[in-house]
Amino acid sequence: MTILSSINIGETIPIVELAPVSRIDLIKYAGASGDYNPIHTIDEEAHKLGLPGIIAHGMWTMGNVSKLFSDHYEEGFIKDYTVRFKGMVFLDDVITMFAEVSEKQDDLLHFKVFAVNQDQKKVIEGKLMFQLF
Repeated sequence: MTILSSINIGETIPIVELAPVSRIDLIKYAGASGDYNPIHTIDEEAHKLGLPGIIAHGMWTMGNVSKLFSDHYEEGFIKDYTVRFKGMVFLDDVITMFAEVSEKQDDLLHFKVFAVNQDQKKVIEGKLMFQLF
């Protein structure tokens, strides 16, 4: 396992790949978040808006990107996290997530974070600050 205190600028932490996005993932997220917009769960509603099918909640995808740091919570915590949504995530997409150290300031690590689909199209691009204990 990578120890974040010893990671250098330009290095990455191990990638995380999600299982294909399922309808039940999005239904569960809708219930947990209170976001019941039907474009996330009902095909017909997504089609009415010109979408090819239901799309994942952007915040569902963003939340999953934070899984990159799940193995490191004994070392510190996510202090700040911002993203730009670059593309839609659809059912059966396989999302792969990456994080690269862009800056180190004492006990504060800055990461560039990315998520891409199975076609290598970016769906999220952002920045994350991890505070070491």
